[in-house]
Amino acid sequence: MWKLQGMKTFKPYEPDQILLLPPALQDWLPKDHLVYFVSQVVESLDLSSIRNRYEKELRGYPPYHPSMMTKVLIYAYSQGVYSSRKIERHIQEDIGFRVLAAGNMPDFKCISEFRRRHLQAFKDIFVQVLRLCGKAGMVKLGHLVLDGTKIKANASKHKAMSYGRMVEEEKRLKAEIDEMTERAERTDAAEDEEHGADKRGDELPEELRFREGRLRKIQQAKQALEAEAKATADAKSDDDSAKRGPGGKGKVKSANPIPKAKTQRNFTDPESRIMKASDGSFIQGYNAQAAVDAKSQVIVAAEVSNMAADSPRLIPVMESVKANAGAMPDEASADAGFYSQDNIDYLKGKGIEAYVPPDKQPHRRHLKPAPRGRIPKNLSEADRMRRKLRTKKGQARYQLRQETVEPVFGQIKEVRGFRRFSMRGEPKADGEWQLVCLVHNLLKLAGKKNKKARRKAA
Repeated sequence: MWKLQGMKTFKPYEPDQILLLPPALQDWLPKDHLVYFVSQVVESLDLSSIRNRYEKELRGYPPYHPSMMTKVLIYAYSQGVYSSRKIERHIQEDIGFRVLAAGNMPDFKCISEFRRRHLQAFKDIFVQVLRLCGKAGMVKLGHLVLDGTKIKANASKHKAMSYGRMVEEEKRLKAEIDEMTERAERTDAAEDEEHGADKRGDELPEELRFREGRLRKIQQAKQALEAEAKATADAKSDDDSAKRGPGGKGKVKSANPIPKAKTQRNFTDPESRIMKASDGSFIQGYNAQAAVDAKSQVIVAAEVSNMAADSPRLIPVMESVKANAGAMPDEASADAGFYSQDNIDYLKGKGIEAYVPPDKQPHRRHLKPAPRGRIPKNLSEADRMRRKLRTKKGQARYQLRQETVEPVFGQIKEVRGFRRFSMRGEPKADGEWQLVCLVHNLLKLAGKKNKKARRKAA
């Protein structure tokens, strides 16, 4: 390369130069890039739960390959990209996405439909990734930490209405519709003359159609709340009858129990609920649960519920731990929201040492040491738990919550920005939470592999 006297030269830059040889995708990124790890892991998974959905579909164009779509979706969630439209744009513009797509260009509709259609399959994939973590020695089950976090639903809380407001709105809309219908009937002749012979003249006015549609939505939501109230009342009555025993007297089931006036239902996602978030604000959302191994921050079980309270979810989550990992932990800790006598009895019955306080514990402040000597026999179960958590061992075990599950939720919500579900309804939110959690575990597994590689290189 020559240059004129006194002129600066640069490396060649010819953006319109045609490549003489086809590029190798493997040369586009460093060999230790996350893209290749995601690809290798997905290739090792059993995706029959996805493939089987296509077996009977013989018509139409061939669908995109399940492995490619799964890789792209997992990598997208690992990068904090959740919108199907944004994923499509990344496939067109981002090298990592293009390497995984390998020349395929699915649009956002295909991506959204693939995710929606195979949400249940992600539960199976979650277990497979968890077992890979187990083989890598990352699931010890020495101490397990349970917690829940509130995540926004794909709905606005302003689209919710209380039962009391529904009753008022139903009456108001009925009166308005009756008045408008009567007015329309009085003016039929005038409308026929105005609209001409090609129209009947009795078409519903736009404002009447709007009110009728809104009335139907309110009536459906009102009926759903009434059905829930009746189911709750029946279940409570059955439980009371069981406690009283055969022949016992007590309350009779109410034929038409009325929901509380403040009970709300959302028109956009009726299965979501108004919940109080950790920052004190109220959101329209779901309660996302996770059971995390204290040694590795690997999520062993995950689920989504529309119940704001954590206590009823402890037993189902622990049963999922057994199903996913094949064993129960030696110890388990959770905050005061999980405490109940039934939960403590359950953990004891499974041989699990429990560290679940009956009262909210102060953060970053040591409790007074437990009294010395034997524990009095007349202490209640709650007082025994309070005493245990004031011991050095108890404080150390409970402190694991701040070192285990809180960082996990921080990584999911703050680092990767997952703060709102993409789809509506509890089953779909649960499926997406499984995807979020399996991606978290995959990243933990990738981190462990990278540490091993660096140690070997050193």
